[in-house]
Amino acid sequence: MICGNERFARFVAAFLALAAGCALMLIAPPLADAGIATTKHNLSVSGPGTRKAAGESEICVFCHAPHNASPSGQLWNRRLPTSSYTPYTSSTLKGSPGQPNGASLLCLSCHDGTIALGEVLSRAATIPMLGGTLSGDTLLGTSLSDDHPVSFRFDAALRAARGELVDPSTLVKPSKVRLDANGQLQCTACHDAHDNTNSKFLVVSNAASALCQTCHLKNYWSSSKHKHSPKTWNGMGADPWPHTTATTVAANACENCHRPHTAGGGPRLLNHAAEESNCLACHNGNVAAKNIQAEFSKAYAHDIGTYTGIHTPSEPGSVATSHVECVDCHNPHAVNATLGSTPAVTTSPTIPGSLAGVRGIHIGGSPVNPATAEYEICFRCHADGAGNTPAPRTARQIVQNNKRLEFQTSNPSYHPLAGAGRSTNVPSLLAPWSTSSRVKCTDCHNNNLGPYSSGTGTTPAGSGVNGAHGSTYPLLLERQYVTADYTSESATNYALCYKCHSRTSILSNATFGDHSKHIVEARTPCNVCHDPHGISSTQGTATNNARLINFDTSIVRPSGGVLRWTQTGTNRGSCTLICHGRNHSNWTY
Repeated sequence: MICGNERFARFVAAFLALAAGCALMLIAPPLADAGIATTKHNLSVSGPGTRKAAGESEICVFCHAPHNASPSGQLWNRRLPTSSYTPYTSSTLKGSPGQPNGASLLCLSCHDGTIALGEVLSRAATIPMLGGTLSGDTLLGTSLSDDHPVSFRFDAALRAARGELVDPSTLVKPSKVRLDANGQLQCTACHDAHDNTNSKFLVVSNAASALCQTCHLKNYWSSSKHKHSPKTWNGMGADPWPHTTATTVAANACENCHRPHTAGGGPRLLNHAAEESNCLACHNGNVAAKNIQAEFSKAYAHDIGTYTGIHTPSEPGSVATSHVECVDCHNPHAVNATLGSTPAVTTSPTIPGSLAGVRGIHIGGSPVNPATAEYEICFRCHADGAGNTPAPRTARQIVQNNKRLEFQTSNPSYHPLAGAGRSTNVPSLLAPWSTSSRVKCTDCHNNNLGPYSSGTGTTPAGSGVNGAHGSTYPLLLERQYVTADYTSESATNYALCYKCHSRTSILSNATFGDHSKHIVEARTPCNVCHDPHGISSTQGTATNNARLINFDTSIVRPSGGVLRWTQTGTNRGSCTLICHGRNHSNWTY
């Protein structure tokens, strides 16, 4: 039999043990969350970070309290922010993020910077803190426009509308990446405030963007060069990845271009606000082997630096507002190492991997996605788009600036871009070119030091960047093509023509009896008579506009009110015009 004093002593001992256990729960977290003590979320005096309490020893108190907590749940020990937040938005956003709620609002009670770290409900006075306020990526502020959206329903309807998303039914236990009880995506989908095993309190490692790809299933990504490239930064210039610790393109993956918080670009969470900067951070010769950035400083270039914030992935296939950005021609999720057909000495040129997964405009005018021919990508701007083509460099008898119409295979004549040419008699063609060959836009418009910028252009000879990024020649031409009147004929001055057409054949008059007389003796440029793209069937005829005849009216004038070339047979014709002061009145050839 236990006496009363002994019974009381045991009661006191049990109470003290229980009290000690409760204190331990406040001072040190349960075993499952024991790791928090060594993370920056330990804001007590024992915390490892620079921001911590001056004397408070309890760890959990900065977020939780066992009694008199906020009614928001989680035994929350902080008042909720009352700020009005600016949510993330973009032209491609299909979700509906509004004002933050749920767990995201709890996180923001520290991370928006409006409530002091030491201000908790269970203390009458704010806990004194050292190390200042939050800053950098940890301070989200009240504008969430540069942060991954939160507090929106991630459901089947969103997946269907947006595409490239995982089935939301998989984002539940046992998945570590999961939605909240209301089917909404919150901060807690990516972050576990009690566990920093994966750095940045991520629920799973984001090496090679594994966390990103838990939800995002980007088309083409599995074979993309940006997924697999082992390229590293050479240490020159600016660090291309200042916000990560990964050291290769493959390891950075999505974060080569994107940043989930405090992104420089806002919409689409790009690292930099200027779209091209996200590409040139690596494509300046310091990560990628070729220095594409240098190409844009040439005298003639696609002027990507002039436009900011105009391009959007949701714009129509035929660009309605004049601009050019890297992503108008390249899909960073799809680019791969496939070479495509080298130069178009082929009847059906294939598109290179650098242009994979990009939208275009078919020769018939309809949008195509993805483009299967290089010219379809060029047609997005250089065809039907309003105000998107530069003014003609040559004053032509027939004016047509829509390149899609110039290259129609129903035209009286055209360079063979969308199909083989009309003529089967072109003796000047250099082998292996033939009348069944097709060309690409970049056979003429390319880097002046590119791989096919010398010789016949059928074998790579140069080491420069391939593509129409920049050139020292007007109109982004790969080789010189002088159009000024009274130009002395030379292999250099007409190098672009002589890339495919034999100079010997031209000067020997194999096709036209007076070629040599015109371009050598009279010093009349090729461009005076020939329109290099083609003549629209709605404007020209096979009788007057075969052989790409479309006169430069700044040099050639009408004779007696008539300006005309007439084809009278194979390699035969007549002219009525005035050129260099000489009146050609129905002169025959």
